[in-house]
Amino acid sequence: MQLAMIGLGRMGGNMVERLMRHGHKLVVYDRSDEAMAKYEKLGASRAGDLAEVVRGLATPRVIWIMVPAGDPVDQTIASLVPALSPGDIIIDGGNSNFHDTIRRGQQLAKSKIELIDSGTSGGVWGLENGYCLMVGGTDAAVKHCEPIFAALAPENGYAHVGPIGAGHYVKMVHNGIEYGMLQAYAEGYEILHASKIFPEIDLKQVAEVWQHGSVVRSWLNELAASAFARDASLADLKGWVADSGEGRWTVQEAIDLDVPAPVITLSLQARFRSRQTDSFGAKVIAALRNEFGGHAVQHS
Repeated sequence: MQLAMIGLGRMGGNMVERLMRHGHKLVVYDRSDEAMAKYEKLGASRAGDLAEVVRGLATPRVIWIMVPAGDPVDQTIASLVPALSPGDIIIDGGNSNFHDTIRRGQQLAKSKIELIDSGTSGGVWGLENGYCLMVGGTDAAVKHCEPIFAALAPENGYAHVGPIGAGHYVKMVHNGIEYGMLQAYAEGYEILHASKIFPEIDLKQVAEVWQHGSVVRSWLNELAASAFARDASLADLKGWVADSGEGRWTVQEAIDLDVPAPVITLSLQARFRSRQTDSFGAKVIAALRNEFGGHAVQHS
C-alpha cells in the first residue's frame, strides 16, 4: 500500500522503516534533509514540500502525520487540504488532545476528507516490537487503512476503538495510567536505594527477579532493569521529569466526569515538583513549622 509520512522523528522515522519492511511504499517529508536522506536510502520517496507529498500519492491518498500536538498539526492539515480530494485520508498518529481531533474531523468532513486518529504507543522500541495502535475514525476509512495498522502493530496490537477522537481519548487515558505506574516504580526503587539496613541490595537484581512470576512484572520494570544495569545509582541523570500533556488532560477529564483519580493526579504533581531545584512551597512549610513549634530549619 502507498502512503506518506510527515514527520520523521524518533517515532515517525521508525514507523516508516517498519512499514517498508512489510512492503508498503512510502513518500516521506520532514524539515530535516538529513532525516529524509536516511529513509530515501532505505527506499522511500522524498518530497520537497507538502504539495509534493500530495502529488506523489495515488488517490485515495493516505497521509500519516507524526508531528507535535497543537498548532503543528493544524498548520500541517491546513497546508494539505487545498491539494487533497474527497475520499483522501489523514491519519494523526501523535498525542493530540481528543477535543482538537473531534474539531478537526468535523472541519475535514466538510471537504469530504477523512480523519483517523491513531493513538500510538511503543516508543523507540516500536520498530522491532511493533506499536500498540488505538484507532478512531469511520468504519470505511479505518478498513481502508487496516493493512497499515496491521504492519505497524504486533499481533492483536491494533483496535478500532470508536469514532473520530476515540483513539486519542483512549491513548490519553493510557498515558495517564503510565504516569501512575512510573511513579509507583520510582517510589519503590527509591525506598530500596535509600535503605540503611540493607544497603547492599542490587536494584538490577531486584528488577530482574521481579520479572519472573511477580505481580509487578512489566515491560516498564524490564526497562528499569536495563537502566540499573548501566548505572545502579543513575548518577548521570537529573531528576527532572517533563510531561507531554496527556497526564494533564486525563486529570482534567477525571475532574469533568467526577471520577476520582488520586494516583494519576498525584503522579502528575510529582512531575511538577521534580522541576523545582528548591521548592518555595517547602520553604513556606519549613518557615511555618519553625514559627509555631520552633522546629529546626536548614539555611541556604
